[in-house]
Amino acid sequence: MLLKPCRRPYGPDVDLLTTTQAARELGVSARSLARWAREGRLRPALVTPGGDKRSGRYLWDLDDLRDQLLKLRTHPE
Repeated sequence: MLLKPCRRPYGPDVDLLTTTQAARELGVSARSLARWAREGRLRPALVTPGGDKRSGRYLWDLDDLRDQLLKLRTHPE
């Protein structure tokens, strides 16, 4: 199932996915993906500013995210 990506606000070259979209593509839960980002295990391509009582939203480059997950599997912290 290919999801329609979000467009990067500062350049058309790379498509960014929301946490939910990226999680679906990878077969993991969105909550886990967001938790790994908060813990510093994964680095999102972009974090949007948060609003009142709301944290920022993570946007992901799917290829970069796959590379990060592969590194975590081969070299766990």
